[in-house]
Amino acid sequence: MINTALDLVTRDGWAVSPDNLADSPLAIRGLTVAYGEKPAVFSVDATFPAEAMSAIIGPNGAGKSTLLKAALGVIPRLSGDVTIFGAPVDAARNRIAYVPQRASVDWDFPTTVIDVVLMGLYRQVGLLGWLTKKHIETARACLGRVGMADFAHRQIGQLSGGQQQRVFLARALAQGADLYLLDEPFAGVDAATERAIVDVLKMLKAEQKALVCVHHDLATVDTYFDHVLLLNVRKIAEGPVETTFTAENLQATYGGRLATTHIEQLNLAAGAA
Repeated sequence: MINTALDLVTRDGWAVSPDNLADSPLAIRGLTVAYGEKPAVFSVDATFPAEAMSAIIGPNGAGKSTLLKAALGVIPRLSGDVTIFGAPVDAARNRIAYVPQRASVDWDFPTTVIDVVLMGLYRQVGLLGWLTKKHIETARACLGRVGMADFAHRQIGQLSGGQQQRVFLARALAQGADLYLLDEPFAGVDAATERAIVDVLKMLKAEQKALVCVHHDLATVDTYFDHVLLLNVRKIAEGPVETTFTAENLQATYGGRLATTHIEQLNLAAGAA
C-alpha cells in the first residue's frame, strides 16, 4: 500500500498528498528489486511530474534501468506500488511508450524500418488485425518527425546506432502515449542524432506529454531536463533540476567516482547564479 505519511514533490517543488497521485504520470512507492540476495533497487519512492522531462541519473550499477523495468513490470519486484496517472500499470499500458536500451535489442532480426514503427500500432489493431493505409501513413509521419522517412524500407540492422535509436523513438511516437519512458536514449549516438532526439522530446513536452529518461551525461542534465531523480540503489534526492542537481547531491550519489572537475563546474555555475 502507498505510505500516506510520505511527502511528495511536484515539478515546482511544492508538497502534495498521496491523494493527488493521479496528478503524477509515474509514481513509485517502496520499490525494491533484488538479483539473488543483493538488492539492485531498495525501497525507492519517486513522483515524476506531468508535462516535464525528467532524468534518472546515478553511477553504473545504481539500478536506473532496473527501476524503469520494474516499474513497467518487465522484471519482477520484491515490493512496492507503481501507478500511472493514478491507475495500476496494467490498467494504463495504453498510455505508456517504452524505448529500451539499444544494446538490449536484437538488431539482426529481419525486419524493415517501417515494420518496426508499425509495431507501435499493434495496440490499436491487435496482433491479428489488419493494418490500413491510415496506419501506414501514421508510421511514415512518425519517421518523418525523427528524420528517418527516407529509410522506411531499409533493414533495421543496416542502420547506424543513432539511426536505430531514432526508429525506436518513432515507434514510441506511433503509440500516441501520454508517458514516455526512455532507457539511455542518447547512449552511443552522435551529436547530431542527440540534438534531433532532444528536439523531438521537447516537442512531446510541448504537447503536454511526460518523459522520464535514464540518463548518463551529467553535463546536459540542467540543459535538457526539468526534474531529476538521483539514484544509487536507494534514492539520494529528487526534485526540480535547479534545486536538486547540486554538487552536494551529486557527491552523495557518486561518491569518489564523480569527477572533481565537474563538481567545480557546478560550484562555479551556482556562484554565477
